[in-house]
Amino acid sequence: MIAVSFANVSLVLGARPIFRDLYWEIQRDQRVGLIGPNGAGKSSLLKLITGEYTPEPGGQVVKTRGLNVGYLAQEPDLDLRQTALEAALAGNARVAELEAELDQVEQRLGDRAVYGDERALTRTLERQERLLDEYKALGGAGYAERVAAALRGLGLSEADSARPIGALSGGQKKLVGLARLLLARPDVLLLDEPDNHLDLAGKAFLEQLINTYSGAVVIISHDRYLLDAVVTHIAEIEDGRLTTFAGVYSTYVAEKEERLARLDELYRVQQRKISRIEAAIKRYAVWAKVYDNEKFAKRAQSIQKQLDKVDRIERPVLERRRMELALRGWRGSSKVLEMTGVEKRFGAEAPLRGVDLLLRHGDRVGLIGANGAGKSVLLRIIRGATAPDAGQVKLGPSVQLGYYAQEHETLAPEQTPLQAARRAAAISEDGAVAFLKRYLFSYQQVAQRIGALSGGERSRLQMALLVLSGANFLLLDEPTNNLDIASAEVLEDSLADFEGTVLVISHDRYFLDRTVNRIVELEAGRLTEYVGTFADYTEKKAQAGPSRAP
Repeated sequence: MIAVSFANVSLVLGARPIFRDLYWEIQRDQRVGLIGPNGAGKSSLLKLITGEYTPEPGGQVVKTRGLNVGYLAQEPDLDLRQTALEAALAGNARVAELEAELDQVEQRLGDRAVYGDERALTRTLERQERLLDEYKALGGAGYAERVAAALRGLGLSEADSARPIGALSGGQKKLVGLARLLLARPDVLLLDEPDNHLDLAGKAFLEQLINTYSGAVVIISHDRYLLDAVVTHIAEIEDGRLTTFAGVYSTYVAEKEERLARLDELYRVQQRKISRIEAAIKRYAVWAKVYDNEKFAKRAQSIQKQLDKVDRIERPVLERRRMELALRGWRGSSKVLEMTGVEKRFGAEAPLRGVDLLLRHGDRVGLIGANGAGKSVLLRIIRGATAPDAGQVKLGPSVQLGYYAQEHETLAPEQTPLQAARRAAAISEDGAVAFLKRYLFSYQQVAQRIGALSGGERSRLQMALLVLSGANFLLLDEPTNNLDIASAEVLEDSLADFEGTVLVISHDRYFLDRTVNRIVELEAGRLTEYVGTFADYTEKKAQAGPSRAP
């Protein structure tokens, strides 16, 4: 059954066309992965469904009568004065209303005037029964416990659940918004990058929630592992057009490649046919002129009319422009990093308790662990930005560090990309502009304030500055969080060719599988090493028994 349908939908924001003549149907039982490059219009599509945006005249977005739509924006709108638990509980306002109404009914049942009046008592009992049926259907019994469990499953501790929303991080606010929305049980669930900032356990919990959800789900995500785990269909928006594929992300990749190859062959065949027809038209036109023969002229006009009616196949784009990331690196010390007995405390908390870690040249190590486990603290200690309370940290004498910050705090918001590039290396203005163009920056963007750039643009800028740094030891903190899939693939390919050592914090399981050959898990202040890819780590953890991480 169709839940939402788009017919001839075009959208223009300001003077910029986002997409045109778009058709799309979302079925009630579908779980759709909505993908496309950053800026393609994915979030705009969701806002058309919610009604925040209106299509251009002539287009229609039709929703089934009475359809309840739930939307999680990239930055949820929450009451900053409420606690996380209160905000999540408010997600299904009807449950609270029913509880209040049931309390009123209980009070009426205790009223002698009602209790002594058979008709009034019957009406009150019937109302109580109706309210209890609705309360049960909404899962009212145990609702508060389920909300608290959902917050815990997504990675928010009980202590954080009791804190005001205003005191939480951006990632934690998103967890609250996600829990609030999931528990409201809308008919159609629209999720705009819900997995950003979730740790591995949180992502596994999200997968379970989506896979067991009874309504339609549309999810924008760059996590290819998540898309393989939960979706039934892929909808790709590219060049202002939407194309749908049945199956998971991996199926889509193979099918798209085949479809483009077929389309390219059809385009070439049609172009050869068109060339022959155009040559014939030209011959008849020349003969008509040379021999002053009206018959040849009419023949040329007749063929031209037939050619004008041909439904021309657009040339498919087989290779799209991507950022040109080249992390060269160089061979330095054989022993790159040695940490022995490193400890760090913050009041009563001890995120690092006797950490030992040895990295050699060429190592590709993925650092994983629950949110708040101390991964970023470990990177700060390696960088020298934070001193350990105990233990030693030694970098090889020929090691040059390059650091990618998850929150882009290494970038100066008031600078422009052009200024940042010229300060990072001795490079002319023209050279810096040409260099930044390789990272998909336009001439206008290189002169913009960094603070005005999108998350994806700031991520690409950090990648560019890493290249200019000439580092041979990369510390990467969630490098794929704001990258679209195409840019993440470029990063993966570049790291495969990198002549140096990599230590990366990531919850992107697909990325980890493609880039690392060793996993170190930080848990309860200590590191445990697993040789192999993320898939190998998952298998070993499963054999070892249940754990919070998948």
